[in-house]
Amino acid sequence: MYEWSEMELAIQEAIRQFVNAEIRPLREELEFGDMPPYDILRKLWKTFGIDVMAAEALNKILAKERDGASSEGKGGGGLGLGAQGGMGVILVKEICRVSPGFVGAFGVSLGLGASTILARGTLAQKERWVPPLVTLEKIAAWALTEPDSGSDAFGGMKATVRRDGDDYVLNGQKTFITNGPYADTVVVYAKLDDGETPARDRKILTFVLDAGMPGFTQGKPFRKMGFHSSPTGELFFDNVRLGRDRLLGGPDDGSGRKLPSAEEHAGGDGRDSAKSGFVAERMGVAAMSLGIIEECLDQCVRYAKERVQFGRPIADYQLIQLKLAKMEIGRLNVENMVFRSLEMASAGKQPSLAEASAMKLYSSQTATDIAMDAVQLFGGNGYMSEYPVEQLARDAKSLMIYAGSNEIQATHIAKGVLGAS
Repeated sequence: MYEWSEMELAIQEAIRQFVNAEIRPLREELEFGDMPPYDILRKLWKTFGIDVMAAEALNKILAKERDGASSEGKGGGGLGLGAQGGMGVILVKEICRVSPGFVGAFGVSLGLGASTILARGTLAQKERWVPPLVTLEKIAAWALTEPDSGSDAFGGMKATVRRDGDDYVLNGQKTFITNGPYADTVVVYAKLDDGETPARDRKILTFVLDAGMPGFTQGKPFRKMGFHSSPTGELFFDNVRLGRDRLLGGPDDGSGRKLPSAEEHAGGDGRDSAKSGFVAERMGVAAMSLGIIEECLDQCVRYAKERVQFGRPIADYQLIQLKLAKMEIGRLNVENMVFRSLEMASAGKQPSLAEASAMKLYSSQTATDIAMDAVQLFGGNGYMSEYPVEQLARDAKSLMIYAGSNEIQATHIAKGVLGAS
């Protein structure tokens, strides 16, 4: 059975010290001052040498591909949240103990944005866009969701591209896009308008955009219930002209061979890369949930020992003990899910979409339940923003919607059980 090694526990302590020194004191500014998280994340990357390790790992991947090996279709070549095994999970959960939005910000930039380019792009595209992303010099967004196509992301998609000579012209809107207001690089999914295929059945293409392109507008950050350290916004596309070099996987496959049409480009249908991203993102939610659960439990144990009512610490009362016991059961269950995913990764395997959906649904629901119980245990204090459980309850709730609502996760789980596609 997987368990934290001495090395991983040492890394955990080091990251916890950084979080307590650099993020926890800024909790209020992050919650109420609209402070973007990127400078702190860059400091974290440099402090632990993550920027150097990521750059070296990327260089090895690109060198192999230059020699003829391809990373296409392999889930981004190791840039997701679990790329460094236990270290990646520890990084995620320790940050989530204080400010889960930080993980949303870098997780989407690396685990979805950079990884999609690395998994589906040509060698030239990888060399062009990925290097500054892995070091966090630049930030990526991953634009799939639209105002009228939340859970029906593919069928209800209205953003379109049409051919115009050798170029494409992009029109439409995306919403709830993590890093959207500040992203330097944006991976965008849109339907190919060929004038013949019914709208729901049209091929989905994936493009890479840069901030500041004519016709491309990045909206201001939304005001949200929680997840405040993860900037979220809208993207607008008004006749954005895109060269074929921005079509992910085309117009050449890295060998210089020209591909005659979008239908044959190396990146495949955008649905495939999006679904691959879903698995990594939903596994990441389990690690995020674990961090929230651990912090809530620690806060509640400390408070229950210190808070005196009727002449006794409330930890002496059985109803309080029951709450703490349920929190510990939830912590163990989610931790075991995370450990299972780490064991699979060490064996070169990945959960199915249904399994990843099960992890996401259970862990996010458990984190939300535990955070709400933490607020109740703290009583009136728990409802006050001065106490961290108030923020964690709001942030935990976002995980039930983030990365696909829990209702849609249930359909993926059921399809997996029923053997449906």
